[in-house]
Amino acid sequence: MGKNDRHWKKTFLRGKNEGQKWFSLMIAVLLILSGCQGRKVKEPVTITIWHVYGGQTDSPLNTLIEEFNESVGKEEGIRIQVSGVSNTNNIHDAVLRAANKEPGASELPDLFIAYPKTVLAMPDTSILVDYNDYFSPDELRGYVREFLKEGEIEERLLVFPVAKSTEIMFVNKTLFDRFSKETGAKLEDLSTWQGLFQLAERYFEWSGGKTFFVHDYWFNYFQVGVTSLGQNFFEGDRLNYGEAFQTAFDTLAEAAVNGAVWMQEGYATEPLRTGDAVVSVASSASVLYYEDQITYADNHSEPIELIAMPVPNFENGQKLVMQRGAGFCILKSTPERETAAVTFLKWLTKPENNLRFVTATGYMPVTYEAFELLPASIEKLEDSKYQSLYNAFRETQEQYHFYTAPQADWYLKKETSFETNVRLIFREAAGKYKEGMDPDRLKEDALKNLMDVMAK
Repeated sequence: MGKNDRHWKKTFLRGKNEGQKWFSLMIAVLLILSGCQGRKVKEPVTITIWHVYGGQTDSPLNTLIEEFNESVGKEEGIRIQVSGVSNTNNIHDAVLRAANKEPGASELPDLFIAYPKTVLAMPDTSILVDYNDYFSPDELRGYVREFLKEGEIEERLLVFPVAKSTEIMFVNKTLFDRFSKETGAKLEDLSTWQGLFQLAERYFEWSGGKTFFVHDYWFNYFQVGVTSLGQNFFEGDRLNYGEAFQTAFDTLAEAAVNGAVWMQEGYATEPLRTGDAVVSVASSASVLYYEDQITYADNHSEPIELIAMPVPNFENGQKLVMQRGAGFCILKSTPERETAAVTFLKWLTKPENNLRFVTATGYMPVTYEAFELLPASIEKLEDSKYQSLYNAFRETQEQYHFYTAPQADWYLKKETSFETNVRLIFREAAGKYKEGMDPDRLKEDALKNLMDVMAK
């Protein structure tokens, strides 16, 4: 082979190799493009939510939701959309209206806040996700067992805790100090129900007829009180009007008939915010709605100091307090939507996130690890209301036992009827007292009327 022939062959082979490289590259590009065209772009999953943690524009949970959306949510294609913020009563009504498919009712969101009593009142609980399907046993062991147990209905975990509360006594110390200066009343007198209601009568006389005390749920006052005195409040689905109930009733009735106790409808936060009451017992989460001032009926305001204390107990009774705090339910839909909702709840209950949430709203965390980290979080609180609240929390946890209400389908109806009627009966009694009727007769009539109406 001549020199020119060898040069031609070398050139031919080099061109052939280059062509093969380009051909292989074109095939690879076509395969990539083909794969891109065949793969669908994952659409973000939007999860709607109803909750009760603050207002629509001023909510610690909304702030955390935004943080989730911009971090984990963005990475995993999940967006949480707040479609309703209200109080538990309103959301309870909205959930039941939706579940019963009443005309004009909104559709249930993917996630909604609820008490177990709300779920028990639903016509069909099978529409709710069982969290056991999305949490492993190891994961669930990290959560406080008592908190999970409250959300177990018909052997399914339907209500998942993200924050828990208890009942706490709030005191407008500014008004109390004025009362104390002239009468010698002491904060220590508020440690028992007997002492509290005696102070209520003294305040009523000292103030010229103003109420002193308001309770968020009188039904809780009775069921926890009777139990703390060693008797069952419930006999099946009926109430036990035994000796312990009589003690609780008599202790309250003396002050209520005189008008020293607030028996209007609504939440206990309102009369404390307007100076119409000095002391309240309410959910610890109520701290979210208190401000550092009160505004009176004539529209003038003044700064106040609000402090928190453990709830009173009956003399010679056990220190017992209500376990409170709703949880989240997930509406059954698709695995993708359900998984997205669970992803958010797992993120929200991670200790560092959960502590930021609960200490901004007056709740307790829900995992054992978060409880271990809680003292360090309290030290960082700047608001004196929250510092006082968490000191009361710690005292409550150390000295009290927690009471959990029965999980029965009749409970809600019993609670609603009792709450409405005990207020109405004592309002009517207070009105007749002003007209000059004998207080002992009014107390007897009030008890008889309550027993009669609850028997229906």
